[in-house]
Amino acid sequence: MADKQETLSRRTLLGAGIVASAAPLVSAQQAQALPRVGSAVLEMPAPPSAQDTSQALQAAINEAAVQGRILQLGAGIFSCSGLSLPSRLVLRGVPGHTRLLLNGDGPLVKSAGTHHIQLTGLIFDGAHLPLSDDVSALLAFSRCEHLTVNSCEINRSAASAFLLERCSGSITGNKIQDIERVAVLSYNANALTIEGNNIRDCGDGGILVHRWSQGYDGTLVCNNRISQVSSKNGGTGQNGNGINIFRADGVTVSNNKISDCTFSAIRSNASSNIQILGNTCHRSGEVALFVEFGFQGAIVSNNLIEKAANGISITNFREGGRLAVCSNNILRDITGTGPYAQNNPEFGVGIAVEADTNVIGNLVEGARVTGIRLGWGPYMRNLIAAQNTVRSAPIGISISFAAQKQSALISQNITANCAVNIAGFAWDEQVSGDIALSPDELPLMVRVTDNIASAL
Repeated sequence: MADKQETLSRRTLLGAGIVASAAPLVSAQQAQALPRVGSAVLEMPAPPSAQDTSQALQAAINEAAVQGRILQLGAGIFSCSGLSLPSRLVLRGVPGHTRLLLNGDGPLVKSAGTHHIQLTGLIFDGAHLPLSDDVSALLAFSRCEHLTVNSCEINRSAASAFLLERCSGSITGNKIQDIERVAVLSYNANALTIEGNNIRDCGDGGILVHRWSQGYDGTLVCNNRISQVSSKNGGTGQNGNGINIFRADGVTVSNNKISDCTFSAIRSNASSNIQILGNTCHRSGEVALFVEFGFQGAIVSNNLIEKAANGISITNFREGGRLAVCSNNILRDITGTGPYAQNNPEFGVGIAVEADTNVIGNLVEGARVTGIRLGWGPYMRNLIAAQNTVRSAPIGISISFAAQKQSALISQNITANCAVNIAGFAWDEQVSGDIALSPDELPLMVRVTDNIASAL
């Protein structure tokens, strides 16, 4: 029976025009450095017409994985659906020319409980075809270790592009566009890197790193370009973000270029020990960089934000959000009105923090309401605002006087072209004079010292 199955498999391969080509000769030293995937490459040319190639392509995939060979697909269109990728598969195309075109209700490719899969130089095209209710992405991987997808294109998906469940590996250097929902959706990752991808025109999100319950994740999200992210499925922040981190601890989000998101460029919810470093964010519809709810530990540094409804928010002390450093960021034109309603008073704040946070060395220029907001109502504890510059805001720095027995230090800041430089507030009502010019009696544990206020 095994011999018969092998004969059928080889007949299918030959019928599809697959041949084994000898690998080029290399020196003994070079051979030791090459991956041991076998001594030959299986080549499969594209069919001359748009016929279904699912069966032949699946047979070729299985054969290549068993033999430890690279499966090289030729230039052209492979019309297919539901391909199952086995372990140790190396599948390559001709970059920009090899297209796997969906012809069913998906997914286009899937894999579960596998390891060491590499996909390179392929175009995965969903053709805007509707996917079945149990299919949430064009490419679906579950419990896949050492997954590598690089230099591919994924487009026209009626759901998400990638679904990664408990995967490790790298999603790098891909072009992902025209996606109805999310470009890359990762659940419960393990040593995953999402790097150098070009993502645009997504219905609900760019890159989402989520966990089913809070815990260590450690994903690296770096050097991606993300633009034009909508919020087609609505909500008040769960959709419409360039990068969204949820319940995932130990994630680093660095050096991404993010523009034109309906809500946040980067949103971290209930994720501890997160680092948001060196990102450039343009035209964010809500808070450009949002660290919220039950987190402990966040570093938000060296980011550049231009044009947003709010700039940086590190808040929700009521739900346990605390312990952060916000340093060396540049923010300007924080004048948007947000996605909910026009002239919402909560929008127009450069930097807002609440508990156990140092705000140091930032520059905020052109905030519609407040440059730096320290605390909100009773939610304020152990805040430092030092060596910041705030220009052109109605309120330079505000501090909550509604918080009882809490401490704050406002020192060595420069405020320029602000109607009020530093003032105490009870929620959104000013309850003190300009402390920078003529200090009122301050709460016992609040210090305001050595600041420089320039007149209008």
